[in-house]
Amino acid sequence: MIWQFASRYFSAKKSTNAINIIAWVSVAAIAIGTGALIVILSVFNGFEGLVKSLYSSFYPTLKVAPATGKTIVLTPDQLKEIGRTAGVAHYSEVIEEKAVLRYGDEPTIAVLKGVDSGYNNVTDVKSNIVRGRFDTGDSVAYRAVLGLELEGALGVDVVHSLAPVTVYVPRRNVNAFVTLEDALNNGILYPTGTFAIQQEFNSKYIITHINFLRGLLELGNNEMSALEVSIRPGADEQVVKSRLQRLLGVQYKVQTRYEQNQSLYAIMQTEKWVVYVILSFIMIIAAFNMIGSLYMLVLEKRKDITILKAMGARKWLVMRIFLAEGLIIAGIGALLGFVLGGLFCLLQQRYGLIKLEGTSFLVDAYPVSMHFSDFVLVLVTIVVIGLGASWYPARRAAEGGMELNSY
Repeated sequence: MIWQFASRYFSAKKSTNAINIIAWVSVAAIAIGTGALIVILSVFNGFEGLVKSLYSSFYPTLKVAPATGKTIVLTPDQLKEIGRTAGVAHYSEVIEEKAVLRYGDEPTIAVLKGVDSGYNNVTDVKSNIVRGRFDTGDSVAYRAVLGLELEGALGVDVVHSLAPVTVYVPRRNVNAFVTLEDALNNGILYPTGTFAIQQEFNSKYIITHINFLRGLLELGNNEMSALEVSIRPGADEQVVKSRLQRLLGVQYKVQTRYEQNQSLYAIMQTEKWVVYVILSFIMIIAAFNMIGSLYMLVLEKRKDITILKAMGARKWLVMRIFLAEGLIIAGIGALLGFVLGGLFCLLQQRYGLIKLEGTSFLVDAYPVSMHFSDFVLVLVTIVVIGLGASWYPARRAAEGGMELNSY
């Protein structure tokens, strides 16, 4: 009965056309706000998915790093135990260190990353080679794969040039009285390939053989910066992380991909929620149209309210009728907004209607990704706003029906 009254009040012709106009203006405002929320949240989802896919190409699913210090030591027996851990697919020993590179006259600072033969099983760098090939060499000749921007900064031609890049790193355990030459170890690398993933990686990383860095940094055979681990399809990374942490102990820390880039993911989530809050406030302001529409409807139906109360209707019944009226306005607006927002997102996915400014080798249009959870969140938001906007007119209708009739 409540919804019958509410739907009839919404659709019936009013004595004043302004009531109908304001009601449909409220519907339009909610529809636009709803559609905007769906589009904005979907764009953030699209960028988040894009960034995660880029970072997953370079960062492993799990990473075993030192709890303190710069290096860890894992014996062959420990590595075998890690390999036999349920859920672990592959692992790769890596060493990272900042170094000075010289190719020509100008030196360049970069991060050297030494990897073993299992590296391509835990990351997807090899599939992002844009020139040359992925080859880190061997003890006869150590080779290197450079990031795209780093290749340009050095002026290296990985396809045609045979000239090596000279690498300088600090020596371990040197005193303050040695010369600059004695304080540095140096070696040469022959560039063989270029990868392009994301500017942060392309501009500072150079990948080479782990034995080259072990010798240059004077590290032991079982010493490394970290152990990068991939997990089997369907395995839960949190479960595998817990198993590895129990196996290795507190002197090691096992990090998921999220924990390796926690600040980045936290910033992305914060930006998304800030935009959601701002658009929700805009919708709250737009809901003032609904308050005006419902209050005018209460004045319009004051005789009906008096009759209902005379027939024994309690205050809560009258109040629920006008709350339902507000939910109808909010529901129609939300439904229209879902249709408009979803349609726009589908068109953006298919045709790339809105392009990104400038040029990019990754995407040329804003990425969008619709999530069911976003639709649920927006629907809950609309219901809360609709109830909030309807509360005051509904309460006035419930408490002042007779009073309104006296005017």
